[in-house]
Parts: sequence; C-alpha cells; structure tokens
Amino acid sequence: MYLKKLAIMQPYFLPYIGYWQLIGATDYFVFFDTPQYEQRGWMNRNRILNLTEGFTYITVPIVKAPRTAQIKDILIDNTQSWKSKILSQLLIYKKKAPYYTDAMNIIENIFKREYNFLVDLNVTSTLAVCEYMGINLKYDLSSKLSLSVDEPIEPDEWALYIAKHLGYTSYINAIGGLEFFDRSKYTSQGIDIYFLKPELKKYIQRVGRFEAGLSVLDVMMFNSPDEIREMLEQYTLI
Repeated sequence: MYLKKLAIMQPYFLPYIGYWQLIGATDYFVFFDTPQYEQRGWMNRNRILNLTEGFTYITVPIVKAPRTAQIKDILIDNTQSWKSKILSQLLIYKKKAPYYTDAMNIIENIFKREYNFLVDLNVTSTLAVCEYMGINLKYDLSSKLSLSVDEPIEPDEWALYIAKHLGYTSYINAIGGLEFFDRSKYTSQGIDIYFLKPELKKYIQRVGRFEAGLSVLDVMMFNSPDEIREMLEQYTLI
C-alpha cells in the first residue's frame, strides 16, 4: 500500500540542500508559519561562500516585532536596499561558478516582485528553486488550513495533528527532531514517522576548500540541475 508522505517545516530563506531533500521526499509540504518567530534563525538569512575563508551571511532585514509575533506576521524592512545588497554579495561567484548566470537569473526573477511579508518571499523563492530543480511542489501554509485546537497540545503533536487533519499516513521530519518527537504518539494513531538524515556530499567550490551546509544558492552556483537532483536522493530515512 502506498503511504502518503507529509513534511512540515518553517518557511526558511533559501535554506541548505537538506531542506530540499525533505521536500523531494514527500508528497505534500506544509510551511509552518504559525509558530512564534525565532530571532537569529534561518527565516530571514542564510550563508554563502566567502572566497578567502568561511562564509558570509545574506540577510533580509525585518521590521521589529513583538517577541510573541507569529512567523506569518513578520514584515520585511523595505526601507533598506536589501535586494541590491544581496545581489552584490553574490557577485563573488561570478568568476568561480560555472552556473552563475542560471542561479542569478533565478534570484533576480524572485527579487522582481515586491514583498511585504517575509513568508511570501520565502514561499515564492522556494517555489522558484523547486521549479529549477524539477520538483513539483504541492504545498499549503499552516495559517491557511483552518486548524482548530480544542485543548493545548505538546510541541511534538503539531505534526501529528496536521497529518491527521490532512489525511496523511506517513510523516517525515528533519533529523534535528529525532530526540524531540515521541514516535509512539504517531504510531498509535496509525501514522508512520521518519527522520531524514542528509548526506552532504562535497562538490567543487573552486576555492581550494569545501564549506558544507551553505544556502542552496551555493549548490546552484556550482552544480547543474541534473547534479542537484542526484544530491536530492542522497539521504537516509531513520
């Protein structure tokens, strides 16, 4: 019997390849935009290669919000020229990356639109990268699911609740949640739960070293869509 596979993750800004492996491993993806926004997380920034050493952050500035603000309500600070700054930061790839033009076309097309809410930018950019990779992403936002909770639930029960609400029989989470989730809560409800462990294979970054776990933009700069699709299959389900 075929298991319908669901994944739920917060909407990150051009995240690392493991995020896309999770998307590719499932039939339906829910952007979890209703939790409290986490400062200094991966929702408004990510890392790109620094030519001399380490990495550099690319950042989308946000308007200061209450600590209790939900992800869906976070506004971008458009008084700052963040698009042009990020594009200028990406120029470091121009003489090094064989797929620089293709990757820049993607990000420039994303930036042609105007965004007020951070979640809109993150969802739009995720869809654009999925299209480039050949992934047919079927998705929803948790804020659009009309969820109703009759009583308080534990943090590891949100995925269970959403899976049942959508009628999914299999849930896949990022490996970081392995110690966080109580598997018995899921199996007792007839839902299989798995954790995706990425295998971050090295690729040539043409700077004499390899920096792992950078934004998907770095992967796109140095790898063809076919090579990226191969990377998407390099994981283990636990």
